[in-house]
Amino acid sequence: MKAENLFNVRGQTVVVTGAASGIGLAYASVMAANGAHVELIDRDAQALAQALEELGATGAQLHGKIADVTQPESLRQAFDHAIARHGRIDTVFANAGISAGPGFLNGAGERNPAGEVENLSVELWDRVIATNTRSIFLTLQTVVPHFKQHGGGRIIATSSISASKTETLVSSIYATSKAAVGYMVRQYAHELARYNILVNAIAPGPVITNIGGGRLKSPQARAPFEQAAPLHSICTVEDLQGAALFLASPASRLITGQQIIVDGGTTLGPAD
Repeated sequence: MKAENLFNVRGQTVVVTGAASGIGLAYASVMAANGAHVELIDRDAQALAQALEELGATGAQLHGKIADVTQPESLRQAFDHAIARHGRIDTVFANAGISAGPGFLNGAGERNPAGEVENLSVELWDRVIATNTRSIFLTLQTVVPHFKQHGGGRIIATSSISASKTETLVSSIYATSKAAVGYMVRQYAHELARYNILVNAIAPGPVITNIGGGRLKSPQARAPFEQAAPLHSICTVEDLQGAALFLASPASRLITGQQIIVDGGTTLGPAD
């Protein structure tokens, strides 16, 4: 089979949450570049307008909707808007997420008191769990009835290698939020297989984005993460586009309940 057929997403209606920047914008970009109709959802009106202008300049077929993915009614209105426009949704990237700050060690391997469990704030816990975990649950609740009615669909969550490993440099709150996402991917893939609804995740290692104040744009901040990766490199958002296209396309027809790890080998452990 030719690649253009195997990875064909042309004509799909694709919804991306947290789409105005970073990973979500990269997902939206690769889907649009390959002929999908893309609906961008984000709560940041200014960033969303900028993203629409940037992608629109390429001739992409896309629209945007401001919504808060932690609020059921706001999210439902955004999805209803997409369905009304296109008549259906084929693929959803449940991507919205935030950082929870550093872990209990700093880059030099010394203790970071602010990241230790007794010093973490309940407010931060609630905000991260709402954005990283509750939003995935709400997205599923919103789109699954539509998928059942229309014979199937695909849900692709943004997880993390933190879903399956303990962390030192990354907050335990973030790791917990993503571990829950990893479980939901397996659980709901099992439950929804009967309806031809595929549920998968992309699980990156550290990614250079604006999250966490754009901390990983600094070579000094990246250094310990790069040292921990056997390939001595961490992700850019473009590194995740291949996995996104794969999971949205016919090439992954029988793949469900899985997480594709993109991490430069970090989960293998340090090397030379």
